[in-house]
Amino acid sequence: MSNEATTSGKKPAAAISLGRGLDLRSPVLLASGTVSYGEELSSLCDLTKIGGIVTKAISLEPRTGNQPQRIAETPSGMVNAIGLANVGLERFIAEKVPFLRNIGTSVIVNIAGRSIDDYCEVVSRLDGVPGLHGYEINLSCPNVKGECMIMGVSRDATYEIVSELRKVTSRHLMIKLTPNVTSISSIALAAEEAGADSVSLINTLVGMAVDYRTRKPLLKNVTGGLSGPAIKPVALAKVWEVFNAVRIPVVGMGGIASFEDAMEFLLVGAGAIQIGTMNFVYPDISQRIAESLETWFSASDAPEYLNYVGSLEV
Repeated sequence: MSNEATTSGKKPAAAISLGRGLDLRSPVLLASGTVSYGEELSSLCDLTKIGGIVTKAISLEPRTGNQPQRIAETPSGMVNAIGLANVGLERFIAEKVPFLRNIGTSVIVNIAGRSIDDYCEVVSRLDGVPGLHGYEINLSCPNVKGECMIMGVSRDATYEIVSELRKVTSRHLMIKLTPNVTSISSIALAAEEAGADSVSLINTLVGMAVDYRTRKPLLKNVTGGLSGPAIKPVALAKVWEVFNAVRIPVVGMGGIASFEDAMEFLLVGAGAIQIGTMNFVYPDISQRIAESLETWFSASDAPEYLNYVGSLEV
């Protein structure tokens, strides 16, 4: 199901297709891990106004995640070490999908695993479930020891897992990339060569917070993933780097807190964006940014949306 058309039948000015059937009425997506499975946010934000939701990560089996304390505020951001806590595949299909298939926007399922076989089994079992439009493959979680992070920092491992996933689904494959590598563009190229339809970046940066009075870390896990406005300059640089290396669409994220931030990401090459940490501060921020983008690109003197994306003059 495409969510590109409006009730009036007119295509929105900021609509974009990311390929393989993932057509968005707005470039604004809700980032994984910040809105659970969407239902919790639905009374605070009109989900039909945005492009789609990326669900909380789903793994084959339920996971409790890391021990608390798992979140700590930092200047202009936060660090988290949730550890991919989730209800597991079976409960997701039984309890979460019925709501998701009726929210009136695209649904992208974020997927995590301990092995290539885990990823492939989750995708293959979801592939027969109606109402889903694509998968974001999480190869880059920095607060789970081993597992997906190992694959996300290796070009060869990224190529292998994307190749295997391409064999089991015809749905859109979005690969989520970590900035915690020497060359993010080489990982993006490996994903593209293996059959990815898009890449999303950046996932969180490795960070930590400490209390000098207790001489202890604020997170039980010691380190976690840094997100929020503090990482925006890094995210912009990485999106620009990847945009200039691959031909598939780039989905940008990292510290987006306003319409102006969103426009900056589009300018450096993001065809779509994801809003994460700021959902905790302003639950309707994605709707407001989506409406602002549509208003801006609908103006008679505005450039065509796709002509603006990646048009940074250097």
